Amino acid sequence: MEDQVNGKPLYDVVIFGASGFTGKYVVREALKFLHTPSSPLKSLALAGRNPSKVAQSLEWAAHPNPPPDIPILTADTSDPASLRRLAAQTKIILDCVGPFRLYGEPVVAACVESGCDYLDICGEPEFMERMEAGYHEKAVDKGSLVVSACGFDSVPAELGLMFNSRQWDPPAVPNSVEAYLSLESDKNVVGNIGTYESAVLGVANMSQLQELRRSRPRRPRPVIPGPPPPKGSLIEHQKKLNLWAVKLPSADSIVVRRTLASLTENPRGLPGVNESAEQVEKRENFWSTVKPAHFGVKMGSKSLLSIFRIIAVGMFIGLLGNFSFGRKLLLKFPSFFSLGWFKKEGPTEEEVASATFKMWFVGRGFSDSRLAADGNNKPDMEVVTRVMGPEIGYLTTPIILVQCALILLNQRESLPIGGVLTPAMVFGATDLQDRLQNNGISFSVISKNSLQA
Repeated sequence: MEDQVNGKPLYDVVIFGASGFTGKYVVREALKFLHTPSSPLKSLALAGRNPSKVAQSLEWAAHPNPPPDIPILTADTSDPASLRRLAAQTKIILDCVGPFRLYGEPVVAACVESGCDYLDICGEPEFMERMEAGYHEKAVDKGSLVVSACGFDSVPAELGLMFNSRQWDPPAVPNSVEAYLSLESDKNVVGNIGTYESAVLGVANMSQLQELRRSRPRRPRPVIPGPPPPKGSLIEHQKKLNLWAVKLPSADSIVVRRTLASLTENPRGLPGVNESAEQVEKRENFWSTVKPAHFGVKMGSKSLLSIFRIIAVGMFIGLLGNFSFGRKLLLKFPSFFSLGWFKKEGPTEEEVASATFKMWFVGRGFSDSRLAADGNNKPDMEVVTRVMGPEIGYLTTPIILVQCALILLNQRESLPIGGVLTPAMVFGATDLQDRLQNNGISFSVISKNSLQA
């Protein structure tokens, strides 16, 4: 096959959608690890439908150095043959072409068919669950790992929840973990337009998602000690964190639920392709320390006005996203309907550099699991942890995506043979958390306290 040399793929990684807003930042992050000592990334290619735009992205990403000599391949989501050629030439495709419900499936189909691995930065539950329903069995057969949400959606949430749950030393058990996301900057940062488009299309496709879920067999739910937490009010003042917060309909909680369902079916995680006895023991030990909990995400801000702004944008998208004329308006005038948060031209480099995120995980549970067995007891213990890092869409997301790819290149034999899986099920027991910590995304324990009855 001309796409391979001696039966092996030509490239370790192909970045598809390399000229997009996020794609060019992914290229910049990947270049840091290309041909560097101890990095498994020895060969890289970039792909997109417009080679000259991809070349401009490479030049931007390499600046101030001259662009390295990297192959630029032409591929388009409307041309399945071009995607099959792409997948045949590489071990991994990093897909940055969203919205994924419009452009993702042909890329997944090509990767599964050729048996190469696929990672993306999707935060769209309907797309992820549709890929799981349609491609999981075939991906297992072909030895292709298909892992969505390998960016800010939803790795900080997944690893953050697991990090919090592992701080509950037996006999203590968590009951609920609430994540509070706070975005901070000294400039007015513009959000990623793809995120906005995905939210609008998510509302439009809500009925398809519900229909898809009804059509699939019910998965087992984890057994969580103690009663479910109370619903709480729409707006919360979290005094300990000095934040106002509002509940966010996010991909994070849906991805976490899928992980907890997988863990209920596979309490020791998923076996690797060719694990050593030591790797089996490491994986089983890791998953034995992860405890399930009710999980939700709230958007937090020090300003109550910002919370009302979040609610207003949510109402615009929720009301107008349900019919086609409303969606046209939302997509045509993103700056107006998002009250300035999203613009078609995206943020400047200075805005990106100035932004950071903090994600607080407030876990509540029981100092002794026997207390949870009595349904009348309220949680008597709280564990607060935090994940923090740089701007979410253009800095944190590429860091996570590239580290996931490096783990696939380096540790493929100890990872599941294939399937459409969540990031935690593939990378949870690996050194991903340590790698993120070494690349500017930190995990900390903030406090462990008793709660007053």
